[in-house]
Amino acid sequence: MPPHTDRASTAAAAAGVLPELVSYLEGLPEPHILFDRRYRIVAANAAYRAQFSPHASVIGRTCYEVSHHFDRPCDQAGESCPLARSLQSGRRERVLHLHHTPQGEAYVDIELVPIRDAGGATAYFIEKMEPLRVAQGAPAATGLIGRSAAFQAMLDMVARVGPSEASVLLLGESGTGKELVAHAVHEASPRAARPLVAVDCASLSEPLFESELFGHEKGAFTGAHAAKAGLVEAASGGTLFLDEVGDIPLAMQVKLLRLLESGTYRRVGSTELRRADLRLVSATHRGLPTLVAEGRFREDLFYRLSTFPIALPPLRDRRDDIPLLATSLLARVAPARRLSLAPAALERLGRYPFPGNVRELRNVLERAALLSDGDVIDVEGVERALAVGLPAAAQPARLSLPSLPTPGLTGFASARMSERDALRVALAAHRGTRQALARSLGISLRTLYRRLHALDESEGGRIETATA
Repeated sequence: MPPHTDRASTAAAAAGVLPELVSYLEGLPEPHILFDRRYRIVAANAAYRAQFSPHASVIGRTCYEVSHHFDRPCDQAGESCPLARSLQSGRRERVLHLHHTPQGEAYVDIELVPIRDAGGATAYFIEKMEPLRVAQGAPAATGLIGRSAAFQAMLDMVARVGPSEASVLLLGESGTGKELVAHAVHEASPRAARPLVAVDCASLSEPLFESELFGHEKGAFTGAHAAKAGLVEAASGGTLFLDEVGDIPLAMQVKLLRLLESGTYRRVGSTELRRADLRLVSATHRGLPTLVAEGRFREDLFYRLSTFPIALPPLRDRRDDIPLLATSLLARVAPARRLSLAPAALERLGRYPFPGNVRELRNVLERAALLSDGDVIDVEGVERALAVGLPAAAQPARLSLPSLPTPGLTGFASARMSERDALRVALAAHRGTRQALARSLGISLRTLYRRLHALDESEGGRIETATA
């Protein structure tokens, strides 16, 4: 038996813990610790020792000192303490924490269970800890990054729904990272080893939508020279991600609902009923209840998609994350340079509202990197990057506010017109490509095309022709 195990058994026995309980914890595949009401760890299983403490024993130390390097319990240091919550509720509790690990700080999903003695009093607590590898609390090359309260609240929702089969609806402004969160939900699920297939609903015309989603048989329509599997089949065993689900044509919504309700579908041109094994994650920046009220989105489909909605916070609600995000994004947009931001430059970024959210932050940093010659981007470089793109007259009515007020509310018409006016000004002033225009506005190319199309319809076809 390893020395750590001997010490754990001895400490547990000295604390009056049944050896059968220690033996049971030792055989569990997930990291577990056992501690008393005074936060002292009396046992830690092999999985915990391997992941969190391979070189030193944690027996006799407090959980808050080991996991957080705190000198006091979590709830006295600004964190949510599952032990304190369990003592109050008398039930198991679950929280998401940033823990110190041998690899650095990492998000850990914690589930705490109280253990009662023969008299019914809570004497010990068992804590299961599973690292949540889909997010980082420090600068990283990929994935979700953040430490703010708003970010952690969103991440807690991802950790809770990830292991389930529930349909997830991601709600958030353009540029908040909905596709990254969809990947995080997938990676936290039992389907992580299978594919995640993304469908850009906004880019598919109604005639193509059914064929792309469900596939078609040879000869089903003009140009169908061979049978083709759809994206539903490609996602078999994994996750189907429907991005911008509010743009699904109304006629297709019925067939999508049938897929979700029965797990079956048919290829275009086929009578054969096929079965789908997939988990659905969808996303939108649009107000689906408003679309339902207008008759443009089926109410039954809305409720089927929104089994578990997750709201993604805009960047203005997580300003504390800007330094982490900026460090990570600079490494991505200028990998050959070791760029950093001067304190005054970071402070300026923190005051900017970023209506285009993280996508706009990336664009600003890429421009600042190109406009700066040294290794440190100063506040003047940030100011120049913020000023590039729209003329001054258009900046107050920036397009990158991704969602408009709900129709029927006061101010809707004026908000709609200000968006259109801003786009007209931007189009008149811009002489580059549409991709460059989207970048200067802090929005995606897909969003720009969608807004150009809406403006084109309102102007009788003049806009698309003029900007082609």
